[in-house]
Amino acid sequence: PIMTPKSPPAEASSASLLTDTQAIERIFEHIDHGTTDVGDTVWREPVEHYFDPARFDAECALIRRLPSAFCPSSALPEAGSYIARKAAGRPLLVVRGVDGKVRAFINACRHRGMQVAAGSGCTRAFSCPYHAWTYGLDGRLKGIPGQHGFPDLDRDQHGLKAVSVIEAGGIVYIQQEGAMATEPPPHTLDYFSMDQRIFDQRELTDAANWKLLYETLMEGYHIKSLHHESFYPYGFDNVNLVETFGPHSRVIYPFQRIEELRSINPLERRLNGVVTAVYMLFPNASISVLSKHTNLVILEPISPTESQWIIYSLINEPDDGPSISIEDAQRDAQFVNDSGQEEDRAAAAAIQTTLASGANSHLTFGHFEKAIVHFHQQLAQGLDQA
Repeated sequence: PIMTPKSPPAEASSASLLTDTQAIERIFEHIDHGTTDVGDTVWREPVEHYFDPARFDAECALIRRLPSAFCPSSALPEAGSYIARKAAGRPLLVVRGVDGKVRAFINACRHRGMQVAAGSGCTRAFSCPYHAWTYGLDGRLKGIPGQHGFPDLDRDQHGLKAVSVIEAGGIVYIQQEGAMATEPPPHTLDYFSMDQRIFDQRELTDAANWKLLYETLMEGYHIKSLHHESFYPYGFDNVNLVETFGPHSRVIYPFQRIEELRSINPLERRLNGVVTAVYMLFPNASISVLSKHTNLVILEPISPTESQWIIYSLINEPDDGPSISIEDAQRDAQFVNDSGQEEDRAAAAAIQTTLASGANSHLTFGHFEKAIVHFHQQLAQGLDQA
C-alpha cells in the first residue's frame, strides 16, 4: 500500500489536517493575495533555555516520558534486526524479535552494566563483550559463563530492562519512562510502509541546542533571505500553510510548479510533488516529504550546546506511474542536504554563539512562526506538568 504522508480523512480525528484539495486551494489564495498562514501569539523564549544545564536536563527528562520517534519500521526489516544508540542521553537497544514484534531495552548488561550491542545489524542473540552474559532477542538472560559463581541469581529477574515501544504508521516509537498506551500515539498518521526502501542513513553533529535546529524546520519566513540561492528559486517568499494537530504540526512549503495545478479539476489535485510537507512530531522528530524522497529526522540532545541529527531517507512510493529510482531519490536528497539543510545548520550554530553574550534576553517568535510558538507552548506545558 501507499503510505507516504498525506492528509488523513476528515473522520480520522477531531483535529484533522486539510485534504489535498483544501490545502491547494488555500495555497492559491495566499499566492493570489500575497498572504500566508499566521498565528495569533508572539512568544518570547528566554535565551538561557538554550544553554542552561538544568533546563537541558529537564527537557531530556520530558522526552524520556513521552512517545518519541526512534526509527522507521523498515529500519528493522527482519527478525534479529536491531539498532543501538542513545536517545535523550540514555543508551537504548531496539530489536525485532522472532515473532515479528519490536522490543526496546536499556542497553546495559544486568551483570556490570556494559552495553551489549553497538550500531545496527542483525543477530540471533546479544552477548555482553565484558563477561559474555548472553540475552535473547526478547531480552531474556540466556547464558552466564561460570553460572556456579552466581548461585543465587534468578535469571528471570535479570533480563534486559525493557522500555515501552510501539509501531504505528511505519514508525517505531519508544517511551523510556512509564507505560505507553497499547494503542498508537494520538494523531498518528500512516507515514511509511514496511516495504518502503531506506536508501540513506546519516548522523550529523552540530554545536547548537537541539531546539535551535528544530526551529529551522518550522517556518518559511527565512526562505528568501537564508535560502536565496538554494530553495527560494523554486519556491515562494513566506507562503506557507501551518496546521497543528495535538502537540504536533504540519508546515507546507509550496513549489512554484504548484501553478500547474490551476487548470486541473480541484478534486483531482494532489500535493505530492508540488510541495514540501514537514510534519513536526513532538517532542523531537520531523518527517519531511519531498518530491522523490522522505526524511525522518530525530534531533537528539547531546548537551545544552550540542545536538545530533539521526536522518533516515526513504524513497517515495508514487500513487501512480513508474517507481522512483534510487538515483533520482539520491539526487533529490543531495540537493536538500548540500544546500538548504547546510544553511539551516550553519544558522543555528551561529545563533548559539550569541546567546550568552547579553545581546538578547529572549528570542522572539512572531505571527509568521506559528508552528514554533506551538512547539514552545507544548514544551512549556510538558515541563510545567513534570
